[in-house]
Amino acid sequence: MAHRAGQKEESRARILASAGRGFRSRGYGALGIDSLAKEAGVTHGAFYAHFKSKAAAFREAVAAGMDDLRKGIGAMQDSGPGWRQRFVDFYLGERLTCDLAESCALQSLTGEVARADDDAREAFESALRAVIETAAAGMASATYAERRADAIALLALLAGGVSMARAVKDPAMSEDIVAAVRRAAALLTGPS
Repeated sequence: MAHRAGQKEESRARILASAGRGFRSRGYGALGIDSLAKEAGVTHGAFYAHFKSKAAAFREAVAAGMDDLRKGIGAMQDSGPGWRQRFVDFYLGERLTCDLAESCALQSLTGEVARADDDAREAFESALRAVIETAAAGMASATYAERRADAIALLALLAGGVSMARAVKDPAMSEDIVAAVRRAAALLTGPS
């Protein structure tokens, strides 16, 4: 049976996107090949035609999610002055309130990666380095080392703050966390 041009790539992208949503919403341990294939609307065979294992799909989903973050930061930087504040507002707004399946890979998958194999950790680290470099390019500090340190601190603050704010039950406590993160982020972002 002949396949139309691009069908294999589309199928792979659909599986990868579905796996990423599943890993972000339910975690690595809660998903098996059965559920990954079913959620992507493919057979086991189709899943294995694209990924040799669940670990391979996880590794690529992590890298893709982190690349989405890198591209998002780049797009905000391209939108002109004030990008840092817009990024903080977006992260503490839409990324905080969206469905976990659509959340930022940095916030939702970091803990999963910490428990993953070395290959997943290496993929995450490589992608994180690219995110940090992109963010650092738009920070206000005088030296590269300061801009890089500020980018790391801002990313850690936002991802950790959103994780904490999502985890608490009391909406007032969640708002307190977001307010504290917003205050600390203002010290890192400075005038845009």
